[in-house]
Amino acid sequence: MLGKTLLRCAGKLGLVLGLLLAVLPHDAAVADDEALLRSVAAEGHIVIMRHALAPGTGDPGNFALRDCSTQRNLSDTGRAQAERIGARLRDAGLGSARVLSSQWCRCLETAELLGLGAVEELEPLNSFFRQRELQPAATQALRDWMAAQPPGEPLVLVTHQVNITALTGIFPQSGEMIVLERSAGVNGFSILGRTATE
Repeated sequence: MLGKTLLRCAGKLGLVLGLLLAVLPHDAAVADDEALLRSVAAEGHIVIMRHALAPGTGDPGNFALRDCSTQRNLSDTGRAQAERIGARLRDAGLGSARVLSSQWCRCLETAELLGLGAVEELEPLNSFFRQRELQPAATQALRDWMAAQPPGEPLVLVTHQVNITALTGIFPQSGEMIVLERSAGVNGFSILGRTATE
């Protein structure tokens, strides 16, 4: 009788411990994400993010920069995702920022839907997915631009997977943000962390 009772208690204790182990890392990750986002307002920090969800890969063969109908664009899910990202940043204390974007429609729309301020186009954020030979020069141009920015207003850069991977070595999900801190050294920045918004 006593043995069966102990076994039942042990089973319940194991279940409770299992649930705790499943929940605590997630909670810790959420707390870390929020702390990372609160750090964005600090002087010298930059958010670089991949545009929100735009189903597919690359762009159609008839791509034209100023014609959104020839491009891969945000889905309704992507538009809602971009709005949630902006809400997360505002909830973390970022009321406004200098927002810069690739000239691709999906990036410009993401940047606008963040609701953090007027959006400026920045050519070094443009995709080189179909012209990989441009990667070294484009990445260096972005590094140089970042290094030339005065400290102060937070920067939010909206770009493409290939640009972010070339700059940081990270392969971001759609809508994922990487927080950088400008610093001395070869790269001119250090990576503080990354956070995704479903």
